[in-house]
Amino acid sequence: MEEKMVALVIGAHPDDIEFMMAGTVLLLQRAGVEIHICNLANGCYGSQVYGKAEAARVRALEAQAAARVASAVWHPSLFDDTAIFYDAPSLAKVTAIVRRVCPDIVLTLSRYDYMEDHEYASRLASSATFNRCLTSYVSDPPEPSFNKPVAVYHSLPHSLMDMQRTPVNPEFVFDISDVMSLKREMLGQHRSQKEWLDATQGMGSYVESMAEIAREVGARFGGCTYAEGWRRHNHMGYCDPTFAPLQTILKDVLKMVGDDNGLRLKTSS
Repeated sequence: MEEKMVALVIGAHPDDIEFMMAGTVLLLQRAGVEIHICNLANGCYGSQVYGKAEAARVRALEAQAAARVASAVWHPSLFDDTAIFYDAPSLAKVTAIVRRVCPDIVLTLSRYDYMEDHEYASRLASSATFNRCLTSYVSDPPEPSFNKPVAVYHSLPHSLMDMQRTPVNPEFVFDISDVMSLKREMLGQHRSQKEWLDATQGMGSYVESMAEIAREVGARFGGCTYAEGWRRHNHMGYCDPTFAPLQTILKDVLKMVGDDNGLRLKTSS
């Protein structure tokens, strides 16, 4: 009997996954992939209403509710907001999660985004996956190494640009129109974020802001109503160059994008 494939989704804060990755997560779950979700930071500063401890508690409950929509296994956060750093202690903690889950696919944030928490989370996710097979490397807590192929993918940044406002374009996108209602439901679980995002980032309705991003990606790169974009991490140290499970599993909704001379749309057959 063929083993079920496993995907580990690593974000920075509760709701990051729902904004930029949840459509793809839902499509993978629908295809029979086992989904694990971990937000590295606990969201403790993401509230205009609650104090630090209460905000972290509330946002953990919201993240668990969102994970249930995707029938995903939820893993507790490791750090406070603004305390995600690319350092040895942090890497040992994230490596323990990767080794415990033993994924075939790792989905994480863009290496280039509007804030350091996101960028550090992305670096930790890819480095921890690299560390999976280093037999003498000790994770925190200790977990046994494994050496099966893993493919790592980076989502688009929240604003579709980096800190210097340079656009970050996808290597390929998926048409997520069929699961958009569930993606809305997942993000809608993060009810505490409405006032916070209104006040700090001027986002208005945070669910509609998410939908507008997916609409833009679909219009610009996918030739479809709603889409999510991805860039594949360099395969070296992770897997064979031909191992591309995300594209293989979701080939029916895959839209290939050429990145020469301002992006040439190439839809798959």
